[in-house]
Amino acid sequence: MILGVGIDIIEIERIKKSVDDYGERFLQKIYTGTELEYSLNKANKYQHLAARFAAKEAIYKALSGDDAPSYTWHDVEIFNEPNGLPRVRLFGSLKEYLGKGKDLKISMSHSENYVTCVAILFSV
Repeated sequence: MILGVGIDIIEIERIKKSVDDYGERFLQKIYTGTELEYSLNKANKYQHLAARFAAKEAIYKALSGDDAPSYTWHDVEIFNEPNGLPRVRLFGSLKEYLGKGKDLKISMSHSENYVTCVAILFSV
């Protein structure tokens, strides 16, 4: 059963501007070390950073209709399987919350200028 759905779209340029304006302060606030290592080593690093930002926003929206505990940007980590499939890793109280018969799936897509993500929270 679907418990929540979230979607987000962001301009890649907006993330680039945030990195240009705020640098490490922005990066450290939003992204985990794993996300930074992955994204910053890509040729199109801003696209990958934007995808992770959109995913975290979509996840927040999917969880907002449920009784999820409060959490931080770093309690949600987006990573890719070797085949490129995006996955979510959760930490803290959010990990415990989703371990109680719930799961979360995401799908990300991008164009030259935009990144979007859909997150679905469902019971298992």
